[in-house]
Amino acid sequence: MLKSVVVGNNNKGRKSYLYSQMKYFRWFLIPFSLLYGLVVIIRNWCYDSGAFKSTKFSKPVISVGNLDVGGAGKSPMTEYLIRLLKDNHKLATLSRGYGRKTKGYLETESKAGGQESRTESQESRERIEEDAPGRPDQGETSDISHISQLTTYNSQLTTVSQIGDEPAQFKHKFPDITVAVCEKRVDGIKHLLPGHDVILLDDAYQHRAVEPGLSILLFDYNRVNELHLLLPAGNLREPFSGRWRAQVIVITKCPPSLTEEQRASIAQKIELLPYQQLFFSSVAYQSLQNFEGRPADKIIDSDTTVFLLTGIANAKPLLQYLNNITPHIIHHNYPDHHPFSLKNIIKLADEFSACVSQKKIIVTTEKDAQRLDEFRVKSVLPAFNELPFFVIPIRVEFLEGSGQRFDELIIEYVRQHTTLHRVH
Repeated sequence: MLKSVVVGNNNKGRKSYLYSQMKYFRWFLIPFSLLYGLVVIIRNWCYDSGAFKSTKFSKPVISVGNLDVGGAGKSPMTEYLIRLLKDNHKLATLSRGYGRKTKGYLETESKAGGQESRTESQESRERIEEDAPGRPDQGETSDISHISQLTTYNSQLTTVSQIGDEPAQFKHKFPDITVAVCEKRVDGIKHLLPGHDVILLDDAYQHRAVEPGLSILLFDYNRVNELHLLLPAGNLREPFSGRWRAQVIVITKCPPSLTEEQRASIAQKIELLPYQQLFFSSVAYQSLQNFEGRPADKIIDSDTTVFLLTGIANAKPLLQYLNNITPHIIHHNYPDHHPFSLKNIIKLADEFSACVSQKKIIVTTEKDAQRLDEFRVKSVLPAFNELPFFVIPIRVEFLEGSGQRFDELIIEYVRQHTTLHRVH
């Protein structure tokens, strides 16, 4: 009987051994964590005290982020917000564009035709200046000559190497919105403001140069009980006390059967502040799709052998989900944002070809599909398009009907801040 195995950079046994050893080794890194923490605390104090400038905008700017490294579900939450707001607002997402080979500000064109290439003309300057009269960002908006050169790419030319895998995923799923990347989020927002009502910042909680109007902070349910240790001994990017900047906290990846007592226990650990609202959400895996996002006529059952290809921060929930359906899983596991090589794909293709199972497929995530798409489009490996690749999408589902309360909170915030600034 075929067992679940892991291949890739390590086999399963060696990976488990190294992980157990790393847990002990991390304790020796605590002095470095103390030093790192001191630097982060001083940096945060400088922003909190006003020594470092944090720019606030009059239009709605919503930030989605987390305190620790790894996958807390930022991209699915950003997509949830896109679905909620895109039909009634001119929406743009702004990301750093992790892993891209370009620099500065780039944006993708909307297929709807409403997004046009913009330059730093006097008209743009005037429109940006009008956006935030009397606001903390006034004084910077009148001179944006320092902003990175604007380049607008047609959607068909946009690749992961140009904007990163997560922005590419947003654009693939929501072609009618503007997707932009910029290391300096203040500069990126200033570019986007003239033509958009709402800006969504993906993974920007530690980007203190921007003060969002609404911050959504995510905590992975599976890590709630971990010690709050900073990098490199732990996983926190900043001290746990940094949660005070968020107005909304969401515990993600919860089991749907989470009890009231368990929720109360988590709320006690999080130590909510009076102005913060707490929500619980789970991951809902959707039906298989092809690379174009169309439904696939394929169902996984207990007899199916699944070759799972991932390069994400935490593939464990997906692996558990598939294990509940079939025990026949061969996991090709790579690090987050891994740039799949020809060697990786050939290895997968060879093992798939050698498998004697009568029912076998290859499954990957939406984010990984963006990096794999270049093999498909550019035909780097002719046999690639013959492999039965399928994508398994995910969505956020709020527990116990709290989704309506979450939606109302977001919509009301946006309504209050777009009344005088709507783009027609």
